[in-house]
Amino acid sequence: MSDDSYVFEGPADEPPPPARDNNPPQTVSELSFALKRTLEDRFGHVRLRGEISKVNHHASGHVYLTLKDDKAAIDGVIWKGSVRGLGVRPESGLEVIVTGKITSYPARSSYQIVIETMEAAGAGALLAQLERLKAKLAGEGLFEPGRKQPIPTFPAVVGVITSPTGAVIRDILHRIAERWPCRVIVWPVVVQGDAACGQVSNAIRGFDALTAGGAIPRPDILIVARGGGSVEDLWCFNDEGLARTVAAASIPIISAVGHETDTTLIDFVSDRRAPTPTGAAEIATPVLADLRYAVADLDRRLARAGGRILEDRRTRLRAA
Repeated sequence: MSDDSYVFEGPADEPPPPARDNNPPQTVSELSFALKRTLEDRFGHVRLRGEISKVNHHASGHVYLTLKDDKAAIDGVIWKGSVRGLGVRPESGLEVIVTGKITSYPARSSYQIVIETMEAAGAGALLAQLERLKAKLAGEGLFEPGRKQPIPTFPAVVGVITSPTGAVIRDILHRIAERWPCRVIVWPVVVQGDAACGQVSNAIRGFDALTAGGAIPRPDILIVARGGGSVEDLWCFNDEGLARTVAAASIPIISAVGHETDTTLIDFVSDRRAPTPTGAAEIATPVLADLRYAVADLDRRLARAGGRILEDRRTRLRAA
């Protein structure tokens, strides 16, 4: 060894430095939140098909449920802000297609889907849901004939709840004008999609809140109308909340949704069902020309009867 080299030697009793740990332990929270980020990154947008079970409509407005098939199940939650925009009402036994994201709940070491949209998995699923809802409302007596209001014979004001554009409103206005010229008030609404049931319900309640003698006259009868369409197109008129609003209205309501073969839930709770929107206008109003003819005929009969009475009295007088 050269003179300028040296070797440092520590104290004989000093321990060697600890070996470097290549796999340091994580806390439970670190692992849980790492898994949460991984799930949300990998499954930030998923589309699932399954059957709903264990539905819980929480007082907060959130909905908790389980989606299942024949081999597996996953918990799901629908936050309050998304509930109103759903295409269908979550019910146990309904087969649906949902979109959302997968996330985890670290406190329980579980994962779930946060549902953003929901639609029925076909017309069959929709009709099955409708039959369950019909049975529920029928059991409450909302379909009973005894609770239906009579249609006024000579309405002074007719309220129409429908889209302000399209053939439906033109047909109704034209038919009323040629039969029974009266005041018609149109409350414009959308008649398809997520917002339709809410707008139609608000229109019914709005008309119901009008007072006699106010700036806007209170209708004597209401017509709820839209043209034909598929089961999905007309589905907003199968909404339970809308059906209850129709049933609770104090103004008689004629439902005229779709064509003659189309049937929706409000047809059963309304005071009268019309096969078409034009048919609703005919049910709501009499024919003025027919009334004039009937009055003229009564006038002629009265004149003839009066003439016969006078002639009878003349005959008796002459005989006396």
